[in-house]
Amino acid sequence: MKKSILILFVFIVGTLLGWQIYQRLHTGGMGNARDRKAVAVPVEMAAVKKTTIRNVGSFTGTLFPRSQFIVAPKIAGQLEKLHVNIGEVVRDNQLIAVLDDDEYVQQVDQARAELEVAKAVIEESRSALNTAKRELDRVKALRQKKIASESDLDSAEAQFNAQSAKHKVALAQVAQREAALRAAQVRLSYTKIAVTFNGTDGQWVVGEKFVDEGAMLSAHASIVSVIDIGSLVGVVFVVERDYSRVHVGQEAVVATDAFPEKRFYGKIVRVAPLLKETSRQARIEIDVPNPEGLLKPGMFVRVELEFGRNDTATVIPQGALVKRDNRQGVFLIDTQEMKVRFVPVTLGIVNAEMAEVVNPSLSGWVVTLGNHLLEDGSAVILPSSK
Repeated sequence: MKKSILILFVFIVGTLLGWQIYQRLHTGGMGNARDRKAVAVPVEMAAVKKTTIRNVGSFTGTLFPRSQFIVAPKIAGQLEKLHVNIGEVVRDNQLIAVLDDDEYVQQVDQARAELEVAKAVIEESRSALNTAKRELDRVKALRQKKIASESDLDSAEAQFNAQSAKHKVALAQVAQREAALRAAQVRLSYTKIAVTFNGTDGQWVVGEKFVDEGAMLSAHASIVSVIDIGSLVGVVFVVERDYSRVHVGQEAVVATDAFPEKRFYGKIVRVAPLLKETSRQARIEIDVPNPEGLLKPGMFVRVELEFGRNDTATVIPQGALVKRDNRQGVFLIDTQEMKVRFVPVTLGIVNAEMAEVVNPSLSGWVVTLGNHLLEDGSAVILPSSK
């Protein structure tokens, strides 16, 4: 029982001491708001300015070629000669590679020989058809004179019809052999692999090489890739907050670590009509002209898109903004009285360095450092007055 009373006594004493220390720290030690106003606070200030402010969105992305394709053979064969290498410029209708064509030349010769045989068969069938026609005419004439029998006439007609059918078959065989010859010639032409851009403008170069001379290739096996780097496509992704502020035709400024002092300029050409559920982002494609060929596909880029601009804005430094009583504002300095006045503000465009003040109309000087210690009416000390 005595032990419990002792513990209670210690607890009460400790509580009273703690409360006295708290009171000293928050009233006597630090002073109340009126005391803090009386104590001059060293601050730094900056002038309220009229200047241009931009609302710029910064994004990161990757460069892709505007167009690219893989050069591949339509037939199987051994790669006999490769005429291009990585980084070389490619022109329209330029020969890229040649396959060993011995087998395909032989197929053309064989198809041509078979066509000649089919043509000879036609001559033979035509001659037999003419003979059968003359015999049919002779039997018809004899039949009219009652010299030939009905069975002789039937036999002659049957012979003529048979030769006519053979002739038609021979004609069809010639057409078939001609088609086979054209097919063999086409396959032979496939041994010479060229590229055609169909009049598409661009700066086409070899991007990758997949095989070397002497390799055995199957049909549609990759030989080289050809890319257009005359104009690149920068791909970035924007979140839902910025999606409504981007549009086709909007200008973009592109920077890359490869050329830190240089800026490239492009325009948005495509805006995805949806946001991916997994990332809640939309794909934006930017056309970036590359006439000097400095930019390369695969480069990491930083893209700036201007969402808004005011050339006559009233701006203050970001550091001047503070909150008092859940209101955002600034401390204006009265340089005569050396006191500050808290002014609530309505902001417009805000970037990393400055903020636009839409309301009220401001002028003069604002506190940028030390404002966390100030209240409305606080006295201040400026660096120049020390």
